[in-house]
Amino acid sequence: MSLKPQVIAPVPAETARIARAAYPKGNVYMQMREILGSIYTDEDFADLFPKDGQPAEAPWRLALVTVLQFVENLSDQQAADAVRGRLDWKYLLGLELTDAGFDASVLSEFRARLIKQHAEERLLENMLALFQQKGWLKARGRQRTDSTHVLAKIRALNRLLCVWETMRAALNSLAVAAPDWLRAHSHREWVERYGPRSEDSHLPVGEAERLTFARSDRAAGESIT
Repeated sequence: MSLKPQVIAPVPAETARIARAAYPKGNVYMQMREILGSIYTDEDFADLFPKDGQPAEAPWRLALVTVLQFVENLSDQQAADAVRGRLDWKYLLGLELTDAGFDASVLSEFRARLIKQHAEERLLENMLALFQQKGWLKARGRQRTDSTHVLAKIRALNRLLCVWETMRAALNSLAVAAPDWLRAHSHREWVERYGPRSEDSHLPVGEAERLTFARSDRAAGESIT
């Protein structure tokens, strides 16, 4: 993946028109675009990408999506779906209504670049610098710049989703190969948890709730092995 920084264009006219019709008073993401602009630029991440090769998805958009993903507790797949389908996200990201977005794997690749080159703090540092320019941060104030916490949480969520989908695939396979055994050993809550795909559901928000969720997955896995 190579990076050729592009000038960030205004929000497309049709996206702006439809978004303002849907949200006459705006919403938090539309206000972010209007007040803060794009927040990041491609140049902020230029050193993370080679100069030759297939063009990369705009890093400024990936950085913003990573932040939104953390705020809404979304998996990579759910975040990619939001880029494709949510009007307020398209407005914030400056996308045409018809833009198909990108594959979910692009987000994990972007995080890997940040972590590999010790650039994860840029997400928050650049945002804090912008806030300072706006006069919202005072000199000598204490600010937390641990964006590693954001990236680590998203990676933990994706590990849980991998376990979830593995269990779902295992149960579906057992339903075909050994339906009688599965009926005798399955639990009612398995249907509720592993019936829908993981990207159609939300994981628990709190750390303790996610730990309980993970332990339940482990117990279910041990029951079928």
